[in-house]
Amino acid sequence: MARIALMAPLTVVTTGRGTPQQVSYSNGRNRVSWRMERVPWFASSNSESEGDRMKNLVVKISEGGAIPLPHDWPPPQKGSEDQIEDLKKMKGSNRFFTVGLVAAWYSSNIGVLLLNKYLLSNYGFKYPIFLTMCHMTACSLLSYVAIAWMKVVPLQTIRSRVQFFKISALSLVFCVSVVFGNISLRYLPVSFNQAIGATTPFFTAVFAYLMTFKREAWLTYLTLVPVVTGVIIASGGEPSFHLFGFIICVAATAARALKSVLQGILLSSEGEKLNSMNLLLYMAPMAVVFLLPATLLMEENVVGITLALARDDVKIIWYLLFNSSLAYFVNLTNFLVTKHTSALTLQVLGNAKGAVAVVVSILIFRNPVSVTGMMGYTLTVFGVILYSEVKKRSK
Repeated sequence: MARIALMAPLTVVTTGRGTPQQVSYSNGRNRVSWRMERVPWFASSNSESEGDRMKNLVVKISEGGAIPLPHDWPPPQKGSEDQIEDLKKMKGSNRFFTVGLVAAWYSSNIGVLLLNKYLLSNYGFKYPIFLTMCHMTACSLLSYVAIAWMKVVPLQTIRSRVQFFKISALSLVFCVSVVFGNISLRYLPVSFNQAIGATTPFFTAVFAYLMTFKREAWLTYLTLVPVVTGVIIASGGEPSFHLFGFIICVAATAARALKSVLQGILLSSEGEKLNSMNLLLYMAPMAVVFLLPATLLMEENVVGITLALARDDVKIIWYLLFNSSLAYFVNLTNFLVTKHTSALTLQVLGNAKGAVAVVVSILIFRNPVSVTGMMGYTLTVFGVILYSEVKKRSK
């Protein structure tokens, strides 16, 4: 007598005797058929109830042809139904979690940009280096809390002095890009600032060619034409154009691109690669070291001035604290969104984020815009989308 184990509370026993009915079984490769008859159920112990006995139905089957099984055979498994329901709930909760992450990413990115603009331009806090140092201080402290205490990601250590100097170089370039970006917000509206910032792929391609002699496909370079052309058009039609602010913003964009290329060169070996959270953990304190003397030399008595402002309006302290915390959450949410979505989704969300920031800034600050300026920005964004698509296909 042979026994077949099923993933249901039904035992099937083969035998050569009994009134023949027929059942067919297939595993996708082999098909086996038996004859089948029902026999009285039995209990494995005297303590089983009638319901327990029903779970131990025995069917005698013998080899033969095939007939359809009853629609309710084998009986449904409650455990499997529960697992399916649990999976549906998990998928639903994961979807809500991802949507929440994207919303937090958008809010922190756009929030820190608008608050920087408000403090440096509208509020009259004209100290972009000190503001950047506040950001880096918050990033240093909160990164340590997130990694060392909360274990958001495993701690990765610096393994050599060479790796330390490489990270220091990245931190210096990072400082220049952030400081210059904040300085440009004193002179340019957020909409124009974002239009210039969208040209990052152009500078990335230039630096990659100059530093690594890496050539892209001709189609990739062709998609950069509308990126640059759009900024030129936007510059000509920008009512609030400021030459110094424009130059500083272009320098900030170039420095941001240079950092990404340098990071790929300097931290290319497997032993030196760091995830973005651990890289921030080490870069942020180094940035504070670079920014502190620059603040003392170029923005004299900024701490005393800030305290004096706080005596008249204590909200400046809360603005700085909130703004600095947002600067950290920009990096945290960017890491989490990257982790929980695909690269394509991240590209689409990133392209849309700039457009959302432009619309929100115009609604809040009421800065004048021209049709020519908006057409130029639209052309730049279109070029960036084409560039991302060509890069994706080339890989």
